[in-house]
Amino acid sequence: METLLISGESLRVDDVVAVAQGQRVALDEGALPKIQRARAAVDHLVREGRVAYGITTGFGHFKDKIIPPDQVRQLQFNLVRSHAVGVGEELDEETSRAMLLVRANTLAKGCSGVRPEVIQLMIAMLNHRIHPCIPSQGSLGASGDLAPLAHLALALIGEGDVIAQGQRMPSHLAFQHAGLKPLILEAKEGLAILNGTTLMVALGALLVRRGINLILTADMAAALTLEALHGTDRAYDARIHALRPHPRQIDCASFLRRLLDGSGFLRPRNSLNVQDPYTLRCVPQVHGAVRDAVAYTQWVVDIELNAVNDNPIILTSEESDDFDVISAGNFHGEPIAFSADYMKFALTDLGNMSERRIARMVDADCNHSILPMFLTEHGGLESGFMIAQYTAASLASENKVFSHPASADSIPSSANTEDHVSMGAIAVRHLKKVIEHTEIIVAIELMAAAQGIDFRRRELPPETPLGRGTSEAYRCIREQIPFLTSDPIFAPLIEKARQLVSSGTLKQRVERAIDEQHGMG
Repeated sequence: METLLISGESLRVDDVVAVAQGQRVALDEGALPKIQRARAAVDHLVREGRVAYGITTGFGHFKDKIIPPDQVRQLQFNLVRSHAVGVGEELDEETSRAMLLVRANTLAKGCSGVRPEVIQLMIAMLNHRIHPCIPSQGSLGASGDLAPLAHLALALIGEGDVIAQGQRMPSHLAFQHAGLKPLILEAKEGLAILNGTTLMVALGALLVRRGINLILTADMAAALTLEALHGTDRAYDARIHALRPHPRQIDCASFLRRLLDGSGFLRPRNSLNVQDPYTLRCVPQVHGAVRDAVAYTQWVVDIELNAVNDNPIILTSEESDDFDVISAGNFHGEPIAFSADYMKFALTDLGNMSERRIARMVDADCNHSILPMFLTEHGGLESGFMIAQYTAASLASENKVFSHPASADSIPSSANTEDHVSMGAIAVRHLKKVIEHTEIIVAIELMAAAQGIDFRRRELPPETPLGRGTSEAYRCIREQIPFLTSDPIFAPLIEKARQLVSSGTLKQRVERAIDEQHGMG
């Protein structure tokens, strides 16, 4: 695997995913001149004692308190310690790695005033697999993700805990083992590390990729359910979607047609073939709109990954030693907050659609006895998929709680100096919950659809094929989960199906089978 070069200019969602999963990183040497110019500007401010927020002044409500030059190091040290107020469950290793990468890339843009050594230590932590222990709660999303980033900064100065070689230990010990030295923060550096949208955008990038995987897997589940319920693909006709030309609706319909190509499980195209229920007929319209939401979030995240989002910002010139220091609001997380809320609304509805398709498969009265009640031959003695649908319904309902818009809320802080905040970190954390729940709902749908396919096979000629893509989805499921001839302990089977969904295994196999160019990024 090649080393990823970072410069603050070209980081993308898939780069974040790759580094989160272990790819090595290096600083692009072409970024050094701008980094050094901004650092020289900060040193100049300190030498002259000029008033500059967070460099020669206090923070937040203490913005008017002037700090003497001999105390600027202590100012940065105190900032990190005082802001390390995170609580709650700690972020996982992938998110911690993603945060290190994103913050290093932001600082590499050369407008934050840190020394190159700050960025290089973050990169060294990634390459030595030393991961800060970062509590997930405490951010208001402006001035960025202060509390989570303070815990990241603690590790950099040798005071926080990290995970190294699979063990939790103080960061200074991990640094000793790796031959690294903790930072002694200079002017502006603590603030530059803490002040930004790093948790929001790092976790957001990981969730965008996971969301794309989930959408396409949900398309596959819907197509397999259509076959299990003897549905029709007529509503996926390209001519229909050209008349309402939302591009991702068109993409979804095209993908469904490829998945179902060659299927003998669909209803024949004749005058008696009228229409299916909405959760089958309107998959392109609904799933296509979900694709829109995820694509929008990806667009926002890709911009933010290469943005300067701390405060103040150091503006320098290649032609002269002139510089400007401007206090502004690029740390405000509203763009990510809105997009994460939008994405979680959409994925909540993706789960709603999937749960309703499960409910249709388990209800013989609803599906006109195409499939047996609760997908079992021995109803009464056995419950079949009755309670698996309960789980899907429970998760779909819980998603509706998490889909409350975090960005609609704000609460003043810092003695009303920070009087409007984004709650973006909350939006992204809730998005993660919605994705986790919807992955399970779609996994249950895949299990139920495969069960339904096996019941339908009994009434069809043995050579009747599934679609080109759905046949591979069916094989993937059956390699892990057998046809249920009696009531099993469902939980381990649901977990196996969930892993097929969340790992991307099922999606990748089906895409290979149909050689699909799905256009989702």
